[in-house]
Amino acid sequence: MAQSGSGSHPRNCAFLGNRTLRLRNDRTIPLCDPFMFGFWNFSVVSGLLDHEGDCLAKSSMRVLVVDDFEPFRRLLCSTLQDKLELQTIVEASDGLDAVELAQILHPELILLDIGLPNLDGIEAARRIHELAPRTKILFVSQEHSVEVVQAAFNAGASGYVVKVEVGTELLTAVEAILRGERFVGSRFAGHGFTVASDARTPAIARRHEAGFYSDDQRLLDDVTQFIGTALKAGSAAIVVATESHREGLLPRLQAYGLDIAAAIEQGRYISLDAADALSTFMVNGMPDPVRFLKFFGNRIATATEAAKGKQARVAVFGEGVHLLWAQGKAEAAIQVEELGNQLVKTYDVDILCGYSVSSVHGGIDSQTFQRICAAHSAVHSR
Repeated sequence: MAQSGSGSHPRNCAFLGNRTLRLRNDRTIPLCDPFMFGFWNFSVVSGLLDHEGDCLAKSSMRVLVVDDFEPFRRLLCSTLQDKLELQTIVEASDGLDAVELAQILHPELILLDIGLPNLDGIEAARRIHELAPRTKILFVSQEHSVEVVQAAFNAGASGYVVKVEVGTELLTAVEAILRGERFVGSRFAGHGFTVASDARTPAIARRHEAGFYSDDQRLLDDVTQFIGTALKAGSAAIVVATESHREGLLPRLQAYGLDIAAAIEQGRYISLDAADALSTFMVNGMPDPVRFLKFFGNRIATATEAAKGKQARVAVFGEGVHLLWAQGKAEAAIQVEELGNQLVKTYDVDILCGYSVSSVHGGIDSQTFQRICAAHSAVHSR
């Protein structure tokens, strides 16, 4: 593991003024082009980039700098521009933007703060590590407790620098990380931090199951047991269902021995309308991956915070996929199922997807059924 030192490669860089990367919600992120090769005109469509010009095509490296305090963020950018051979630097000010940009750009390096709005840096790093596993993450934070540093490495970080030591350690940290080494500042000398790949935590089985139901009674029986078991264990639950199923589930959960009013007040039980949920991430008839992951990621994070116990998880029941299939949008439903697998990989969640077979004329064709089965860890029929 590299320790602090000095070394640099001088290179001038200038901001491009109004040259920006535009996100889906019309926010823009400034870019830096030190050699004035030109500018990529970014627009994001279904997770892909359209472009004009050749800036990033000629860039040797992309760096994302994430900090909600603009003067410090600009200090980091100017330091990197002045001392290292960087051609493209992108800025962001909150954790959700960091995750979105990491998925879009797959930068070689991210400088990441911990105390970020919307999504803290630790959780952002976990998501980035799943979405862009080759991206190196260097935390630059005012937090200096050993526990926080260990949490950063558990989340997938390659290095950690305390903000007050940026002047003496930042460049050394960046160079070490880009060589494939880990870096911790000199104040942490002697601490044997482990990283995500060598942490010895026991694996927890994760579920993403599908249920095909012949009537509402059987569907509600299964969902009651699935959600009720999680809530009784101190975990949290998110139900994304039709209005009739959400209303039918509440008295069943009460009869299951749960105080649902208390669970709702605690934030451990979140009930959402399936059609409304679909409207937030469907674009031109297909699920938008970034919108999907942001929608569910925010709600899973909220539910996780409300859950009780160190091993608490989040149980998610959803039938938005059923609505898509019933509308003849089987391909969209399957893509939503694949995105559900990303949720299972990223968070401590168990997912049950419900299909009401009897409510759709003609049932489900064999090819669609096989593809749905392939997207799940288990499938059952009632």
